[in-house]
Amino acid sequence: MFRSMTAFGRARETIGAKDITAEIKSVNNRYLDCTVKITRLYSFLEDKIKKYLSEKGISRGKIEVYVGIDLLEKEGVEIGLDTAYAKSYIDALYKLRDTFDLKDDITVSRVASNHDVFVTKKPEDDIEKDWVDIKLVLDKAICAFLERRNQEGENLYKNIVEKIENIKGYLKVIEKNSESDISGYAKKLEERIVKFLNDNSVQIDEQRILTEVAIFADKVAIDEELVRLNSHFDAFYEIVKADEPAGRKLDFLLQEMNRETNTIGSKASNSDTAHLVVSIKNELEKIREQIQNIE
Repeated sequence: MFRSMTAFGRARETIGAKDITAEIKSVNNRYLDCTVKITRLYSFLEDKIKKYLSEKGISRGKIEVYVGIDLLEKEGVEIGLDTAYAKSYIDALYKLRDTFDLKDDITVSRVASNHDVFVTKKPEDDIEKDWVDIKLVLDKAICAFLERRNQEGENLYKNIVEKIENIKGYLKVIEKNSESDISGYAKKLEERIVKFLNDNSVQIDEQRILTEVAIFADKVAIDEELVRLNSHFDAFYEIVKADEPAGRKLDFLLQEMNRETNTIGSKASNSDTAHLVVSIKNELEKIREQIQNIE
């Protein structure tokens, strides 16, 4: 499955007394790295949200989720004071004042600007309902997010397929060059040997010529590399068709393609083939960069 790791999804809806906003954005990452930012009153839902994303099939990428909930009615919500934290915080302010001889402007409103001095509590009965409400909006954001991932993935797929077809075209030319190189080498070798032997009045050994040509042909043969490369291309399409994340498998497959291409380059016996190998490696590098974006 081709799905980009770069995407964004957003949804907002008012459900009962809650104005809920859900946003999801992601960038490339080797593994799944999910962080959730949610209104403090609902922070107990962080783990549920992370688990829910995995259940929706999000398996790779650096994911940032934001869930904002504005309560239109405050019924049932109790705001208390974290006395221990407030005392520690105020003592620190006094110490700051005395240490640096600062003007004393420690007031209730200034202390209250640190929201950590307060503790907000909700009735236990509301927890499950809160999750149901938030999940409704989160679902819409996830749908928009995944749709964007799929669209980007489709664009990447088309671009990579185009590059693979370019590579196949280069390989056909390289294959023809290889056949011409072998036959050309046989002719040149025979001409040189004949000239040398004639100049020195020595009888021609046809079998020795055939042996030398066979040695050269074996040295520059790229049949195995071409077969393996074509099998890698077939594997590419099989991986894409599978209903599971493809990024890591394709990354490994691309390493194998590079290995076979390097071998062909080491066997190149003419400049045209060498230039074509460079073109193939250039296309493979572009594919590698794009695969880093695939989930």
